[in-house]
Amino acid sequence: MAETTGTATPEAGSAANGWCHWHQGTSGTAVLITVIEQGSGPGAALYACAPCREQRRLVPYGKPS
Repeated sequence: MAETTGTATPEAGSAANGWCHWHQGTSGTAVLITVIEQGSGPGAALYACAPCREQRRLVPYGKPS
């Protein structure tokens, strides 16, 4: 059985509980845009919905720009 570390990074294309960090609201189209890593403590993952990605030309995490 594979071991897990307890912190999973969602794959690009998966919804983050339907939350868009750009317009600060719920969304059914949110995908992972960026991962913020920190030296100590937990990092963060930022998600954006389809309209925010289009308006701001955001590229999903892991996709070539």
